[in-house]
Amino acid sequence: MNITKAIIPVAGWGTRRLPITKTIEKCMLPIGNRPIVDYTVQDCIKAGVTDIYFIVGEESAQIRDFYRTNIDLNDYLKRSGKADMIELIRPPKVNLHYIVQSTYGKYGTAVPVSLVFDQLIAGESVVVLMGDDAIYNPDGSSEVARMIAATPEAGSALLGVEIPRQEVARYGVLKMNTAYEFEEIVEKPQPDEAPSTMINVSKYVLSYDIMRQIHDYAQQDSVAGEYLITVPINEAVAGGAVMKVVPAQGKYLDSGTIEGWLDANNYIIKQQT
Repeated sequence: MNITKAIIPVAGWGTRRLPITKTIEKCMLPIGNRPIVDYTVQDCIKAGVTDIYFIVGEESAQIRDFYRTNIDLNDYLKRSGKADMIELIRPPKVNLHYIVQSTYGKYGTAVPVSLVFDQLIAGESVVVLMGDDAIYNPDGSSEVARMIAATPEAGSALLGVEIPRQEVARYGVLKMNTAYEFEEIVEKPQPDEAPSTMINVSKYVLSYDIMRQIHDYAQQDSVAGEYLITVPINEAVAGGAVMKVVPAQGKYLDSGTIEGWLDANNYIIKQQT
């Protein structure tokens, strides 16, 4: 399957990481010497994605600054005999789009994804990846490329991450059949009741039909609380849509908690030394 578009929501306030996220956008929290979101961006580029749609907050500026050309910094590096470092800050060779999500509108994981539906061509599938975590492969391979390759033509898939059974009570756990076809997400089960030890990390290949369901769901005014992307996905699967579960091969990097952020940094630093 050929997929050229990716959606990366990055508009959240990152309240789990306050107070640091008061001044640093949660997707810009550093893992090693790069912001967490850049691991996802680079993975998408390796997979052949040519257009990335960031869903940003109204005050978002840091992610735009990171991916724009900084002429003054380039000139400084050249004058200082450090021109070889320009490659480290060169904007990626991909089309970047920024769509603003209102702070005072509806909220939940389905809302930012729905904002890109009008940019899709009928029948087109798209990659959806949250911007505050990533999958890292030390060998330089692309987790997104593997997920796309495992997705049936015009179908859908989601990435699953294996964790120790004793930790499943903190996550949404995937229930699937023997053919690794998704059935449902079981939220925070007790270890002895979990249908598997594979968790959902909100990284998907979504068909046009499921994207339409997400869009229509986000337009509703009758939903109480968060508009969760898993609701229309579960409805689509219950209605006969097939979604393949693809086990992740790389290391899961999570910046949502201090413990996860420290673990991710320690792992990346060890890979680079």
